[in-house]
Amino acid sequence: MILLITGASHTGKTALAQMLLEKFHYPYLSIDHLKMGLIRSHQTNLTPLDDEKLTEYLWPIVREMIRTACENRQNLIVEGCYIPQNWTQDFCKEELRNIRCLCLIMTSRYLTSHFDSIRNYADTIEKRLDDSDLSLMDLEADNALYGLWPEDTHTRLLVIDDEYAVDAESLPTDFAM
Repeated sequence: MILLITGASHTGKTALAQMLLEKFHYPYLSIDHLKMGLIRSHQTNLTPLDDEKLTEYLWPIVREMIRTACENRQNLIVEGCYIPQNWTQDFCKEELRNIRCLCLIMTSRYLTSHFDSIRNYADTIEKRLDDSDLSLMDLEADNALYGLWPEDTHTRLLVIDDEYAVDAESLPTDFAM
């Protein structure tokens, strides 16, 4: 099974991937690690702030890694915000049988009520670059974009509204590993 975890910045994608790794012992790929490796090795002139261009640049690489895992019948968790909304178009029906995508979205109400704790948990799994300019308005705009994602057989939207209860046990049943 290939599980894609996407969503806006600060929604807990990396923390969830880490929990799934520990529970199921499946490897996971952080698209942010791939991004920073390519940027720091000067394989691209893009910067961490070039989100749209980074999706165009990184997705073909990640897509083929997913395809390779499918061909080899390997389990893999892939997490990051550089997964395009139309990701299913890049895979055949046989491949899609083994791929699921979970999109984490925080509501405006949740963001407003928990903004300080979201900032405090930003470095739980990995150290971030300077995040001091993070604003509630930016988080709301970013989450609103993910709220437009289509939900279907392969993509589930996990809306975080009241409390943050995202863990391996809270996944939809059809995402059971």
